[in-house]
Amino acid sequence: MMPAWYQRMNPRERVLSWIVAGTVAVLLNLWILSSLWGAVASAQKEFGARRSKLAEQSVYVRERDTWTKRDQWMRQHQPELKNPAEASALLDQIREIAGKYNILVENPAIGTGETTPYHQTVFASVETKSPWPPLVHFLYDVQRPDAFVVFENVNLAIDGNDPTMMRGKFKIARWFAPGQKGK
Repeated sequence: MMPAWYQRMNPRERVLSWIVAGTVAVLLNLWILSSLWGAVASAQKEFGARRSKLAEQSVYVRERDTWTKRDQWMRQHQPELKNPAEASALLDQIREIAGKYNILVENPAIGTGETTPYHQTVFASVETKSPWPPLVHFLYDVQRPDAFVVFENVNLAIDGNDPTMMRGKFKIARWFAPGQKGK
């Protein structure tokens, strides 16, 4: 009944062979279970991602009319870029609003920004010095939804010489309709 090689082993060798065989069997089972649990975990993760994407898409479908109206509003109201001199008009607007709140504007610079399928930009970079409350009003007045003005980069810090004053560095852009506007 027993193989010859097993009969030739002494009792210590037999116990050791059972321990080795048991260890190999346990390790093999652990490896198989680990792969199965890994596959289950990745399947659950993928299922969660797909369920999340489906929920996101259903929101888009449900709110389709809203987005269509917003797109139509954007096409009707977003100004067109006539020439790059619009950047100086943006800078003049920023100076005017800053003057309204007694905000010191330093180091003004203008330029043209990126062009994407959705917008073209011109920008003005300025540094400001003012107390905090007027700066908040300035930020609010500059960035109105119907003005198509965005702060692309903002850096605020307390003035080292006067703790009641704020120093700001801003890159402010106006977004214009794309070059090939589809109506």
